[in-house]
Amino acid sequence: MVRRSHYKDTLQPALHRRFSSTAGLLLAVAYLEALTLASWSSLLWSWFPLGPTGIRTAVIFSCGLAILVLRIAHYHVGVHTESGVQSLKTSLTKWPTYETLFWYAISSAIFCPVYLWSLNDSAGLRWITYFSGDRARLNERPIFLACYLATCALVQMVVHFRYDADRLIIIKPVADKEDASTKTGGFLTGSAQKIAQQFPTVFAGCIRQATFSLGVAIVLYYALLRSCTWTWTLMMFRPFYNLPRTNLVPSSWPIDLFLMVRCVWTGALVNAIWAAGNSGFSIFMAKPPLKAGKPFTTESKDPNGSLLSGLNSKKSNIQCFAMWELAIIAQDFEAQRKAIFADIDRKDGPMWSQVYTICMTTLKSVEERVDAYGKPLLPTVPVKAPEEPRQRVSAPLKQDQIFTKSNATRSGVDKAWDQLARSPGSSPIAELSPLAKKTWRQTRDRMLTKEQQEAVSKESIQSYIDQATSYLLRLEWLGSIFRHEFSTEFAAAVLGQPYAEPTVYIHATQALCYLAVHSLAEDQFGNVHRDVPSIVRALTAIITKVEALKARFPIHWTDSTRRRESPEVDQVIDAMRVGLEQVVAKFEPYSADLRLNLTDLRLAKEAMTKKTPPPPQEEVVAAPGEDLAKEKSGAPVAKRVDLTRSRPITQRRAEPAVRQRLDQRRPEMEQAR
Repeated sequence: MVRRSHYKDTLQPALHRRFSSTAGLLLAVAYLEALTLASWSSLLWSWFPLGPTGIRTAVIFSCGLAILVLRIAHYHVGVHTESGVQSLKTSLTKWPTYETLFWYAISSAIFCPVYLWSLNDSAGLRWITYFSGDRARLNERPIFLACYLATCALVQMVVHFRYDADRLIIIKPVADKEDASTKTGGFLTGSAQKIAQQFPTVFAGCIRQATFSLGVAIVLYYALLRSCTWTWTLMMFRPFYNLPRTNLVPSSWPIDLFLMVRCVWTGALVNAIWAAGNSGFSIFMAKPPLKAGKPFTTESKDPNGSLLSGLNSKKSNIQCFAMWELAIIAQDFEAQRKAIFADIDRKDGPMWSQVYTICMTTLKSVEERVDAYGKPLLPTVPVKAPEEPRQRVSAPLKQDQIFTKSNATRSGVDKAWDQLARSPGSSPIAELSPLAKKTWRQTRDRMLTKEQQEAVSKESIQSYIDQATSYLLRLEWLGSIFRHEFSTEFAAAVLGQPYAEPTVYIHATQALCYLAVHSLAEDQFGNVHRDVPSIVRALTAIITKVEALKARFPIHWTDSTRRRESPEVDQVIDAMRVGLEQVVAKFEPYSADLRLNLTDLRLAKEAMTKKTPPPPQEEVVAAPGEDLAKEKSGAPVAKRVDLTRSRPITQRRAEPAVRQRLDQRRPEMEQAR
């Protein structure tokens, strides 16, 4: 009996080879940085690996190796489908966040002495300086440089989680012809071309991030870290040098233009080693599941059994690679397809039946989420009959003032303020007595001009708040925390939470459709055609329900784009349309034998047709006082948007001409009454 090999036994060696390729790239970048830090006083030892340059290369490589170990521990597939606030809360309450900060800090702490060791005395970055003979003094400039590198680690940790650097981005839904025909060997594949194309952008981003980290470091150093770091550094060096006993911080600042330039250059170098490790890991690890142009399971003793173990895996990354390999086999490899069709003697059923069940379960999960959207998650609690209120035997307590004398004007004003406190948003002026209203208007006209009254009106203040909120939400870093974008919310409702990998559903669709299409010529036992109607009906139902949900899915008020677009869900639906079109085109002549009626074909063809969404209606947010000015001039008023409720908060008022005609006819109407 052949032992059933697990898919992870085939996947792990391939991932190890890709890790070696990433380490090779990291070693090359470390060697280039070691050459950059060399003094070039000798033409041989400045570049020869078995010397100071080799030692610097090894230490810099260890800085990046710590990041690779971190990536292996936390890599995942799928995009975040949580909002910014939820993602921030999750990150702050989990250990991987602080583990990531720890390893970035260790990496920067290793890089700092290497950089200081490579400098000469003219740079002024020695820890101990001597004044007036043998008098030793602690130099504050390297202390600031060390704090700056620690700040770089903090900023890099924030960027790491902000852009989800742990995610493996699987760009290609099917195998690339070049990668399938080219043997994987070193840097002679398409991965090297991707790295070369991204190098200018990545290095420019390193310089930009190093410059931003400098500003953050200056603020943190002078606000929090200066006194503490100065004291601790003195404690470390006093056993070895004759330093002053006082811990007073120097009165002069250590930062000058030359130190700032050196800080930016050092930050760019350390960010470059981090970027090389992260980018190389993401590119090499996300390559198609091919070895020497063939699927991973080709060399296994039981290829179909290994593939099934990967498809049934509970780990999302293993299932993602297995489903990707199944889609590649269904499209490009005839021998493996025939092996799937011919394998009918398995313990749990024929190979095709198990593949069909797994792929349909994956696709049906989308339909289940769509059907469950908007429904209560918990069973409703039975409502109890309300108890009859007891009869009051005494009068209710009064809410008026009892320690002050009240007159008409003051009593009305006090009641208005009391109502404003109890019911915010209601108009207190309407509850005033006529004398209080008259006093209010006279005071208002005496204290404020017409322009000032319009500026402090409720509509103007609300419009100003709306504009300020909209501006803050459009800011990249601040708005990303509070925005609930339509793309993320819709992807969470359709593809799941907290991660959603669209390629799993794309590959499942392609595997089913390509296997069904090729079964016409390759399925000797005729097992596939019985499941073709179910595939057509399932894809039709999923496409129809997702499009219907997309049309009625609410847009959160923080989403300033107001666009009903979700790239992740659109990729899945487009793949389903293409697969459904291929299946219907191949099996429509046999629809009578497959028991596909005209209704099924009509609905399938309607689902295949991509509907063009209507252009979004632009909603204008009026500036403070703008609508009042337009009302006086007779111009139409722009509809203001309430960004807190996502619906208009004011209606167009009556035109001045209509208002004038009503005033003229008022005596006639009163006489008729």
